[in-house]
Amino acid sequence: MMVNSTLSYFILSTYINVGTFRFLYFMITALLYIFIVILNSSLIVVICMNRSLHEPMYLFLCSLFVNELYGSTGLFPFLLLQILSDIHTVSVPFCLLQIFCLYTYANVEFCNLAVMSYDRYLAICCPLQYNTRMTSNKVAVLIVVVWLYSFVKFLVTLSLNIRLPLCGNIINSLYCHNYLVVKLACSDTKVNNIYGLFGVVLTIVVPLLPILFSYTTILKVCFSGSKQTRQKAVSTCTPHLVSLLNFSFGCCFEILQSRFDMTGVPSVLRIILSLYFLIIQPLLNPIMYGMQMSKIRNTCKHVLCYKMLAGRSDTL
Repeated sequence: MMVNSTLSYFILSTYINVGTFRFLYFMITALLYIFIVILNSSLIVVICMNRSLHEPMYLFLCSLFVNELYGSTGLFPFLLLQILSDIHTVSVPFCLLQIFCLYTYANVEFCNLAVMSYDRYLAICCPLQYNTRMTSNKVAVLIVVVWLYSFVKFLVTLSLNIRLPLCGNIINSLYCHNYLVVKLACSDTKVNNIYGLFGVVLTIVVPLLPILFSYTTILKVCFSGSKQTRQKAVSTCTPHLVSLLNFSFGCCFEILQSRFDMTGVPSVLRIILSLYFLIIQPLLNPIMYGMQMSKIRNTCKHVLCYKMLAGRSDTL
């Protein structure tokens, strides 16, 4: 039976019956989503509205925060509906749309972090050339390329999947997963598997090369430079490295879980870890960058103080 003809829905088999606790889980999930939306949206507005933050590093951060909203919206509304539902099914078109959203989110995240590492390399290792090599036009081009490259790359994967005839409709996951859909195919999936591996290599290796080059060079400069240079490097690079390592851990577990037998791992732990990179990353980035980057922190304080003073003057 074909994806675009007889098969109309998938069954998500990982959901467990929690009885009335579903309402508690619904509230926790809804609060998490609201918190993610408020945090990321606030920082996007702060960066866009303040001309002092219209610098390459903050514009790349703005792109990162937009991506957190994009990835979260691809998961949370769907998750909220499934928590309240007695039957955990998803239509094929929506499943493919969710796969597209989540996979492009992951690719944009890695590429955005790679571009940010290159930006830090220029700022720390080539400070005199920074303004000429990282112009506003180049920043705009890099951001557009990151998003366009991620979308086009996965559109090829999706077009290969749509043509597959499927012999089952049970997905062992909380949400739609590309590899698990391909596993349901009746026909030969050699082309899909080869391009899938190629896609994974592109997703990991393409961003990894500039990241390794940038941070290796930065470390060399740190060890040979002054104390002030080391402090600047640590303060600006620590959030990037924490974000990169955190996201890499979450993605690695999800890749391993989809391809290997993880029945030995407790089901609750599997559920938590499968959602890790889609929940923790959108929460961690705005909190970490908002607290670590002094310019963003000071601007946020200034905005809050201005609003409080404006509120008091209105009451008077």
